[in-house]
Amino acid sequence: MPARRYRSRTYKRRFVSVPGGVSMRYMEKRGKVSRCARCGRPLAGVPPARSGELRALARSSRRPTRPYGGNLCPACTRQAIKEAVRA
Repeated sequence: MPARRYRSRTYKRRFVSVPGGVSMRYMEKRGKVSRCARCGRPLAGVPPARSGELRALARSSRRPTRPYGGNLCPACTRQAIKEAVRA
């Protein structure tokens, strides 16, 4: 019987030929691309990884170091800084 976490259908299954016959492999879930909080465009500089994988990365490779990095795209960052200065 498979491990408890593999019993639901959230994991994709793949049959693989092994010397003892056919075995089932459970595919790891893929991370989604992070998106801008304002316009919804994909963020550059943020890897598409799940939260556990992101924690294992170095902080400098998790997100850009500019203001609003990892939250807003560069165009929206520019707008936000202009609005903050004007207000």
